[in-house]
Amino acid sequence: MSDATGRANQLRRTRKDLLQAAARLARQGRTPTLEECAEEAMVSRATAYRHFPDMSALLIEASVDISTPLADEVFANSRSSDPVGRLERVDTAFHDMTLENEAALRVMLARSLEAANRRGNGEPPARQNRRSPLIDAALEPARDQFRPAALKTLGRALALVIGPEAIVVFKDVLQLDDAEARRVKRWAIRALVEAARKPGAD
Repeated sequence: MSDATGRANQLRRTRKDLLQAAARLARQGRTPTLEECAEEAMVSRATAYRHFPDMSALLIEASVDISTPLADEVFANSRSSDPVGRLERVDTAFHDMTLENEAALRVMLARSLEAANRRGNGEPPARQNRRSPLIDAALEPARDQFRPAALKTLGRALALVIGPEAIVVFKDVLQLDDAEARRVKRWAIRALVEAARKPGAD
């Protein structure tokens, strides 16, 4: 592992630790300060401020973090190895979570864009990657159906379809209702899986 990769992984872990600390403190029925979250996460106050400009930004994202489904929940009582069916489960869970937390997610998206514009090399990530672990879990039982390079590309392409950004496009840009948005995403998931299965796909 290169120094740059190790540093990036450490930044992601620290960000996750801060989100989990905020969630633990919020469950106690109070609004913690950023300093209290830093202490709970066992990082410095300066480190906390590098990841989140204020407590509002941290609490908004922590609420989304709490609401994001886990793979064990999504695939509970499911023995299917069909990648399309499993990915549709992930998309449904993410879609429902996005609608339930739409206001917070829109604020989070806006702030992550602002942070991305200020980001330089070695800076903390602008936001947490919550969808890839679910996508990877959906594809895991079927990984032998794809070439390694195609599987990697498929996971990245699916991240464009599954997530809050897609819903913003459907609602704000295309002005589609919820049923049509879900139908289009299911079509896209099937099309991407079929494309990744083709010989020579990468």
